Amino acid sequence: MRERSIDEPHRAASPLELLFDLTFVVAVASITAQLAHGIAGGHGLDDLTPFLQVFFAIWWAWMNFTWFASSYDTDDVLYRLLTMVQMAGVLVLAAGVPAAFEESDYGAITIGYLIMRGGLVAQWLRAGLEDPAGRRTAFRYALGISIVQVGWIARHVLAETGVLPEASLLPVFIGLVACELAVPRWAERTRRTSWHPHHIAERYGLFTIILLGESVLAASTGVQAASAAGAGVSRSLVTVALGGLVLLFALWWLYFLEPAGEGLARRRHRSFVWGYGHYGIFAALAAVGAGLEVAVEHTGHHLDVSEIIVGYAVAIPVSVFLVLLWGVHAPIVRRPVIPPVLMLSAATAVVLLPLAAGLVGLAGVIVTIAGTCSALVVTTILTRRTGRTARLADLEV
Repeated sequence: MRERSIDEPHRAASPLELLFDLTFVVAVASITAQLAHGIAGGHGLDDLTPFLQVFFAIWWAWMNFTWFASSYDTDDVLYRLLTMVQMAGVLVLAAGVPAAFEESDYGAITIGYLIMRGGLVAQWLRAGLEDPAGRRTAFRYALGISIVQVGWIARHVLAETGVLPEASLLPVFIGLVACELAVPRWAERTRRTSWHPHHIAERYGLFTIILLGESVLAASTGVQAASAAGAGVSRSLVTVALGGLVLLFALWWLYFLEPAGEGLARRRHRSFVWGYGHYGIFAALAAVGAGLEVAVEHTGHHLDVSEIIVGYAVAIPVSVFLVLLWGVHAPIVRRPVIPPVLMLSAATAVVLLPLAAGLVGLAGVIVTIAGTCSALVVTTILTRRTGRTARLADLEV
């Protein structure tokens, strides 16, 4: 096992990485469904904390594997088997999601996370043994991950035995998250790993598509729930469904407007900001799916939750996505493709739109949010064309 080159030509996601991502589809679908259930039941805020906690476990495990694979993907038998171990951990974690939301039981999630992290530690130990150049960094990763994992197990055991009071669970969780985030920074102080910038950008883009796909699935689930309730297919239901599709397409377009690969290649030292900031982007996209599911279901048959709340269940994550999309790319690009003023203006408008639910209805709110994001796409494209035309004119003169 040796580090791969940072400028390896034609580097792309491997079939194993794509298979690995499929296990996360199950986990993300599970937490999206639970958040949607909470919103529809009027206790979405109560479910927000477990949603963010479980999503961190999913995102962090995926991200750690992704950056490791970018540096050390040997695609041999042992590498594949250890990857399968991590995939098994994801599935165990996904199985424990309902219990975490409904009973605050994080036992299965803790076990699944342990399996995932155990497979990754084994990968780092192998890299340390077989790659002398990166040995110290690899062993630091293995040590740091193992120590923090002991902390996660201790947190669960102490909580189950009543030694750790319930009021302390969230602060301890935040502390352990801070430790997790600190491990890569500490491990790479001696020597940075040789991750491939365009490969990393592609992997993050693929996970973005997975999350958007989950939103499509969530909206379809909402349509099925409305049909099962005997509401039939109404004009409002079709409007919300189409508005949701346009919204997801616009979010996809906006994400891929920014040249992340080129930015990461030029400013590798700022990769932590870009990589860590995607937690908010990915969580927001998952939450959009939950909001759209409830919006479609609410339109099909009335739920005991106001249209304004349902509108905000879509608007807030969309706004967070827009703001963070600018925030994570600003440090790595010389000039953002999407003008920051337009991005922040669109985010502000989206947050205010649910207040008009009483006038235009929930369908009108969803369509207007989709229209705002679509207008941002169109404006950005026209701005880029105008800028290119001006530069060409200057060159001709």
